[in-house]
Amino acid sequence: MNSSAQAAQQDRIESGADLLRRAVAGDRDALASIVDAHHSDMLRVSFVVCGDRETAREAVQSAWLRAATRLGSIHDHARLRAWLCSVAANEARMALRRRRPTLPIEALDGHPAEARALSVDLIDLAIALNGLTPADRELLALRYVAGFSSPELADHARMTPAGVRSRLKRLLDRLRKELDR
Repeated sequence: MNSSAQAAQQDRIESGADLLRRAVAGDRDALASIVDAHHSDMLRVSFVVCGDRETAREAVQSAWLRAATRLGSIHDHARLRAWLCSVAANEARMALRRRRPTLPIEALDGHPAEARALSVDLIDLAIALNGLTPADRELLALRYVAGFSSPELADHARMTPAGVRSRLKRLLDRLRKELDR
């Protein structure tokens, strides 16, 4: 990495740390910037976990309320995204406990871009995902939607990175088997 790239990366690190520090201190603009940066990731993760657009929105709203009061517990701003997505996934799981979701593909109704992409394969995938537990859908969402690494997932799931990889492999094998029927 050349010196200008290193300087730019250092600026991003410092600005991220400063943004988090300001948000913890009560700066609403800093909190709004954090929301802007992470809201869509949290929404996607929540949707995969619960399979319902409205439930996912409610879960993310609850996650932001919880996160806003606990931002001070994050000492390394580089972990902020992973922590926020984990909070959203947990809120989505809790929302599922409060009500039973409909089949995930129903959440696509009324959205032209998503509806155009709806196919038999997507319906099959939605049915296969619906057959998994919320915890399994959460693990898949955090890995393949939010892009968590094995160590990040291991922290979240309180497992070893090797254990996470093994569990993901079993889940993917199960989904492949279900989709091959």
